[in-house]
Amino acid sequence: MPRRVGSDVLASSLARVAALQHELELRTDVPPAGDWWRCHHLLTDRTWFSRWHRRLADWLIEHHGAAPARTVSGYVLWWYLRLPAYVGALLLHHERRVPLLRPSELAFRISRDSRPDPVGVAVLGRSFYCLPLDPCAGRPEAVVVADERALAEVYRARFVAHATAFIRAYRPLSPHGARTLWAAATDAIDSCLWWAGVQGGDEGAGVADAALVLDARHEPLTSSSTLRRHTGDNGSVGWTRRRESCCFTYLLPGSTECETCPRTCPR
Repeated sequence: MPRRVGSDVLASSLARVAALQHELELRTDVPPAGDWWRCHHLLTDRTWFSRWHRRLADWLIEHHGAAPARTVSGYVLWWYLRLPAYVGALLLHHERRVPLLRPSELAFRISRDSRPDPVGVAVLGRSFYCLPLDPCAGRPEAVVVADERALAEVYRARFVAHATAFIRAYRPLSPHGARTLWAAATDAIDSCLWWAGVQGGDEGAGVADAALVLDARHEPLTSSSTLRRHTGDNGSVGWTRRRESCCFTYLLPGSTECETCPRTCPR
């Protein structure tokens, strides 16, 4: 689809990528109605996380009969980190643009009627990084970088900056240590780049983006991309990855470890 230069370049990009995915509602504003939470509110007032924990614990008890603290914390950990990772991955993959991903420029909506995980995300800023040949490279809100490798580095750095602020705020409320929190951040960025390719119809390109962004271990992230070719029991060949972090679903009654859980998968 050819790009049209509108008054808000990032909004135009977001509208295009929204049609190429089905995970979240994507928008550029926070409507007055709906259960929308601004990221910087959560990171400056921890009572928001406590409210989220309580809602999730109530849902887990209703549906599973228990709400282990590590499971509650693990779910919220993954759900939150997915937000900046996913938005950045979509725009990098499809548009070769990266938003700033600041907590002050992101908001999300939590489902009211079912499991309280995010079902929408709003990108509130207008500035973005792009490549020299981007048709909007001359716009005042654009920051031009040299090449795709530099753009991948920007995406990783912007995500890590947001994740750092999140982990600083969340760690006092979580039973998990710093290694587990950063492992979840690594999973978020690796998985979201992969998903962007799968949903856009080019899984290989998503895998290539993950290899570009996570070409090595970049601390405080815990690994390079763990995506690898996998042959199934029926002989089919596809992609899989080893998770760096555990979601702790196995602590729920009647549950076991996931197939790609780091507790059971060898490195």
